[in-house]
Amino acid sequence: MITIKEAKTKKELTDYIKFPFALYKNNPYWVPPIIADELETFDKTKNPAFENAEAYFYLAYKNNEIVGRIAAIVNWQEVNTQQKKKVRFGWFDVIDDINVTKALLEKVYELGRKNALEYVEGPMGFSNLDKVGVLTEGFNELGTMVTWYNHPYYAQHFETLGYETEKEYIESKFPFSNVRPEHFEKAQEVIKKRYQLTALNFKKTEEVMPYVDKMFDLFNTSYANLSSFVAVSDVQKEYFKKKYLNFINPEYIKFVVDKDGNLVAFAIVMPSFSEALQKAKGKLFPFGFYHLLKARKHSKDVAFYLIGVHPEYQKKGVHAVIFNEYYTTFKEKGIENCIRTPELADNHAIHAIWKNFDPKITCRRKTFKKNLEQYIFNPRITS
Repeated sequence: MITIKEAKTKKELTDYIKFPFALYKNNPYWVPPIIADELETFDKTKNPAFENAEAYFYLAYKNNEIVGRIAAIVNWQEVNTQQKKKVRFGWFDVIDDINVTKALLEKVYELGRKNALEYVEGPMGFSNLDKVGVLTEGFNELGTMVTWYNHPYYAQHFETLGYETEKEYIESKFPFSNVRPEHFEKAQEVIKKRYQLTALNFKKTEEVMPYVDKMFDLFNTSYANLSSFVAVSDVQKEYFKKKYLNFINPEYIKFVVDKDGNLVAFAIVMPSFSEALQKAKGKLFPFGFYHLLKARKHSKDVAFYLIGVHPEYQKKGVHAVIFNEYYTTFKEKGIENCIRTPELADNHAIHAIWKNFDPKITCRRKTFKKNLEQYIFNPRITS
């Protein structure tokens, strides 16, 4: 018998967060989150995502043992503003038992039906700044702090249950030695002169702060046309500032402004925290914080997290300005590998800007979709 229970208390949510620690114990590719950080993400009083979304967290039990978890999510901004009648699911982990997967997904269907929604999609988080997709290739690649890792059978479960691919994402990597400055050095000078642009570099986090709101505004503008995009609200801006900015080396944040000081492009790169998070084992204390700080200062691998260019400047070569600034910074720091975090497979414009670096695809992931009317309730499952 499979029993589904909603995780509500701090202890239950901690159990929910810790389940993957058991599922992936001794797996060299899984990167654990910080438990306290996950708890804050799920706290309705702290995470501003709950202003426009509701979420319920469920654990599956078999023989009194946790065997799976799932989050059922409705992003009301997406439903009401974009008219996408979608119920999301995320933070999905399960043993290799398709009946457990079915039981967990039934809770998602219930939420969708309750709100007259038409289809389910996942795995995905509250917004575009959360993790997304189930891994379908690259199971022997070290994960990142901004991606979910999973066993190969996850996708098989979805396909067996009649899900279809909704979106595909790719991740790739290239050695910094592949970067040839001649591909962008002269071009960026021409582009800066032609459009009267200036690159901004930073040495201290406080120097970045006056531009962060403008960066989120540009993020909203530059990503607006991508599928399932949900804009970042003003309250979320403040939340993300506090949560993430101190993790990012200020010299890894690059801005490009026009002659009037308007932000036209930005990029955020993070040092790789993967090995540090594995050593931290979900805890900041007593040693986790030390490992993260060490990685922040000394990691030779970097992950490109976000790049945004204002629509008026897209396809005008502004990325050459950004690459030129990063080339100088990475050379000084002795960076060895550049990692590209998930990008939509059909976002050909973003893929084109990397072509000269000869990146190799390391991972593929998908979100899966199913119409709710295809679902038949299974009375054998108890809640």
